[in-house]
Amino acid sequence: MKALATTKMSSKGQIVIPEEIRKKLGLKLGSLFVVMGDKDVVILKTITPPSMKEFDSIIGNIRKQAKSAGLKPLDIESAIKKVRGR
Repeated sequence: MKALATTKMSSKGQIVIPEEIRKKLGLKLGSLFVVMGDKDVVILKTITPPSMKEFDSIIGNIRKQAKSAGLKPLDIESAIKKVRGR
């Protein structure tokens, strides 16, 4: 892969990621990114959803933490309503 490539921003603020880089990174139509900018640097970071196995593990850990903190489903519902302003 080339170390450098140039691209141009369109009038709509769109940029093209060069094909060689897209292929190397496995980027497909609809790939999602977080965009960060500071001074003259722009960083694109791909967002990849966790696999079902990873998701199940994350949920399991959250449930354990909630249980050890003494949270009940009603506590969660109340917090959601409060944040949503209901």
